[in-house]
Amino acid sequence: MNILVCISHVPDTTSKINFTENNTVFDSGGVQFVINPNDEFGLTRAIWLKEKQGAQVHVVHVGTSKSDPTLRKCLAIGADKAYRIDTPAVDGSSVAKELAAFVKTNSYDLIIAGRESIDYNGGMVPGMLAALLDIPFVPNCVGLEVDGTTAVAEREIDGGREKLKGSLPMVIGGQKGLVEETDLRIPNMRGIMQARQKPFEVVPAQQVEAISEDMKFEKPAPKAEVKLVPADDLDQLIELLHKEANVL
Repeated sequence: MNILVCISHVPDTTSKINFTENNTVFDSGGVQFVINPNDEFGLTRAIWLKEKQGAQVHVVHVGTSKSDPTLRKCLAIGADKAYRIDTPAVDGSSVAKELAAFVKTNSYDLIIAGRESIDYNGGMVPGMLAALLDIPFVPNCVGLEVDGTTAVAEREIDGGREKLKGSLPMVIGGQKGLVEETDLRIPNMRGIMQARQKPFEVVPAQQVEAISEDMKFEKPAPKAEVKLVPADDLDQLIELLHKEANVL
């Protein structure tokens, strides 16, 4: 079984975010980048399938050479081969089309992508990729088992979970639940050394035209000052809830 895991290169949530050029360009200076958490859950699940069933696990990323350390980390965690499609990731549509073109020239039984990336939270790429490839898609996936050419996936839905069964190939939009945070693997020295010997291929891009662009960024408004109300002053509490919070 051949598994492809789509990887996003995203800012660490602890990094301080700033913008330049009148808030039209993201300032990457001093920002620590990591594997998108939803992608890392999927990668860990793929490695479990590798260890259990002897699957081959490849990772792919659309981006520039700045993201190479993230792909090297994927190899150190346990992926067998990495591909970087050599073009900046401009929007979800162009990324999905680049990935689809790559998959069509390779053979994969299972494609795992994160439900969404934590930078833009668009959640568009996995579904568009499945549509472009004309294969089944399971979003919000929190459970996955594969037996031969059959996959059983569990996904979150409103009010509960739903279990689905289908034939491979298939696209999975993974998230926490495929594995837990405690299951994520930290590269050890052996894995880091082995990663240097594993194949890493830079793939020419299809030069797909983006259909959207970032016009301006805006930070969330600062949190308002907290007002403390004495426990026995119900009149003041009601007045604040009515006049300021507008919830009464």
